[in-house]
Amino acid sequence: MESASKKNLNAQDSKHEKVILKGYRREDGKFGLRNKVLIIPSVVCANKVVENIAKACPEAVYVTHQHGCSQLDFDAEQTRMLMAGNCANPNVYAALVVGLGCETISSNSVKELAKSLAPYKDIRAISIQELGGITNTTNEGIKIVKDMLENASKCELSEGDFSDIILGTECGGSDAYSGLSANPSLGSLSDYVVENGGAVILAETTELIGAENILARRAINAEVEKKIYEKIYGFEENVKNSGSDIRGANPSPGNIAGGLTTIEEKSLGCVYKAGTSKVVDVIDYAMPVTKKGLTFMDTPGNDIEQLSAMVAGGANLVVFTTGRGTPTGSPVTPTIKLSTNNFCAKNMADVIDLNAGEIVDGNKSKEDIRDELIELIVKISEGKLTKAEINKQNDFSVWRLATTC
Repeated sequence: MESASKKNLNAQDSKHEKVILKGYRREDGKFGLRNKVLIIPSVVCANKVVENIAKACPEAVYVTHQHGCSQLDFDAEQTRMLMAGNCANPNVYAALVVGLGCETISSNSVKELAKSLAPYKDIRAISIQELGGITNTTNEGIKIVKDMLENASKCELSEGDFSDIILGTECGGSDAYSGLSANPSLGSLSDYVVENGGAVILAETTELIGAENILARRAINAEVEKKIYEKIYGFEENVKNSGSDIRGANPSPGNIAGGLTTIEEKSLGCVYKAGTSKVVDVIDYAMPVTKKGLTFMDTPGNDIEQLSAMVAGGANLVVFTTGRGTPTGSPVTPTIKLSTNNFCAKNMADVIDLNAGEIVDGNKSKEDIRDELIELIVKISEGKLTKAEINKQNDFSVWRLATTC
């Protein structure tokens, strides 16, 4: 932008210009900024085999987790959707699901759900018990993944634009500057994406408590407004019914050290990430985003549980604001770290991609940072790695709804 950006992005005229992105056009029309082969366990018992396969196939990405068995049906279904959604994400070319064979969530069931979300995609499942142990399963997995990688290497780049973006918005390690610099800048980017025909995900239900009326006023209709209140009040009520107090867990000790005092204060800063667009839909955790515009996804505030869900929902890009600094990143979706202050940008230089701290100094506006974000996104689409990608962050976590049984 002067590189493509400065030419296309002069403030209010930016929505009328088409910024070209590079990526991979999938058979269903979705657009991937990356072309990953993902290895994922359906159950904790398969973690080591997944790691063994990934070690032999370093061009692939992988995740591990602690779940997949002894879960109640509704809890297991949410976990299965999270896994399947990550396999179906447009940044993933193909996926291998590894199971044990006796678990609640089998590798085949994850494969079947993922194929229902992306029927064209190469998704395969193997089982340790069926193949006769660790060695046989590892060898078979290596063979499958190498075949997937070879096929992925044959994919040709296509052109896309911001109408192809599903932007996940996130803040973690927040501080008193979050609502003054980085979050408003991300909100400006969110509006840009919506204005140019794309989709945006706002999540972190716990971090909207106290700001629910602000978000509800932006609902596209009465049904969406009702769902916003139901999700936010319902989350708060569940915490109360457990006999616990949300204070202490949220804001976190780091949030408090960074200058935040209450969940309401944190929420008033968090809601800025969503810009000013109308809320067009409310969806459950890890469910697919199906509408253009701003969607509210019901998630906890926990960074990685939220990140994993947005990727499952289809996010092909995430911008993550932080005042304290965090290395978190998805192995599937490029995760841009935007710092709220200059100290964080310098202190955590190996994890921060862009600094919004200059807004606090009065040297830049949120529109300036928005334009820098757009320039960076163009470069990422052309192959530039985010710091999280350079650091090989492969964070993945499941929001559990019930006890293990």
